[in-house]
Amino acid sequence: MYRQFGLLIATCIAVSYGISSISQPLRPWWNDAPSTGRVVGGYEVDILDVPFQVSVANDYGHFCGGTIIGERWILTAGHCVDEDSYVALMVRVGSSRRSNDGQLLKVKRVVRHPLYDSWTIDYDYALLELEEAIELNEKFYAAELPEENEPVADGTLLQVSGWGQTLNSLESNEVLRAAYVPSVSQESCARAYASSGLITERMLCAGYEKGGKDSCQGDSGGPLVEGTKLVGVVSWGMGCALEGFPGVYARVAVARNWIRQHSGL
Repeated sequence: MYRQFGLLIATCIAVSYGISSISQPLRPWWNDAPSTGRVVGGYEVDILDVPFQVSVANDYGHFCGGTIIGERWILTAGHCVDEDSYVALMVRVGSSRRSNDGQLLKVKRVVRHPLYDSWTIDYDYALLELEEAIELNEKFYAAELPEENEPVADGTLLQVSGWGQTLNSLESNEVLRAAYVPSVSQESCARAYASSGLITERMLCAGYEKGGKDSCQGDSGGPLVEGTKLVGVVSWGMGCALEGFPGVYARVAVARNWIRQHSGL
């Protein structure tokens, strides 16, 4: 269901914004249940190295990532959920694997940003409130949150992690992966996606000019961090790890007051 709907949405966006001449589809929606892979061009990582990373799952398994920001709160992408989906949602915490280990916790409530736009993928934020608290400690902790509108310096090396597609059939699709990608200036990102006109101030771009490392389908909703500070949420992009097209992330600092309003964090 996710893949078929994603193809429809991506095609509509491409036609609407005049980018049908580009062969690769826009991605935020390829979050198959279960997903078939993870971060492109990355390396295997233990959950203790990114303890705030979680898998968002339903009855079919993992389909999106998320980030622990408090003992009862997960931040994920708005395109991963809707406010009626909490009944079937679970979050797997404390596991390097997407389908076993760790602990499965039920989602009590979904709060998607009221300005989320499924066509432009703007304001791509959602909060998941859990039915029970996560036991946090020095080794298993929540990600830090930035201040409202706190900037990310151009060229900052950021880490993205998740269980999304690797585009490499020889790599296991079970263990968490991560990659480092440099932040890209807003101007450069806007030029890269000039034909689509989709880049807004709620978006943060990261990736190498020649591609090769990126988040991909199935990573949606997962963390983009500077150290342990959550600066972005995996959102969308043109294909995965393509030359000239950095990954696009929902900029967390822009939504800081909204997060505080609903979670108290």
